[in-house]
Amino acid sequence: MELNRPPIYLYTDGAASGNPGPGGLGVILRCAGREKEMSEGYRLTTNNRMELLAVIKGLEAIRWDNAEVHVWSDSSYVVKAVNEGWLENWKRTGFAKKKNVDLWIRFDNVYRRHRVAFHWLKGHAGHPENERCDALAVAAYSNPENLLEDTGYLTENQNALI
Repeated sequence: MELNRPPIYLYTDGAASGNPGPGGLGVILRCAGREKEMSEGYRLTTNNRMELLAVIKGLEAIRWDNAEVHVWSDSSYVVKAVNEGWLENWKRTGFAKKKNVDLWIRFDNVYRRHRVAFHWLKGHAGHPENERCDALAVAAYSNPENLLEDTGYLTENQNALI
């Protein structure tokens, strides 16, 4: 029996100081009048990784399958990858010469659990949820004592770091 659940609104942003550099993600989840905010900061990463990881973390926080989810992001990289079919093409080619493969595979696994619509919005244009997500992301990487390791970034770029 299918439960009639309300839609979920997921707002995300990622940021990095330097590219690569310290970075963070900010997420707002809204559903049926409830709201949850999340953020994480990383020692060394990229802006694109944080944009994508923000969406992943938001989708992973959803407690049931087959949710109707509306994702709002200022990342053309993430939105176009889904809406313009880039991700499906990358999968067909085995992600040949693509970056962030670890995150795209993780994204695809959680994305397929839901009915997701992606909406692009212009960043730093006064959209309240986008501005809040940006503030969460920046605050997350601004405290060096609490930063996590982006092991996927380190693995993908290990030769460049030696």
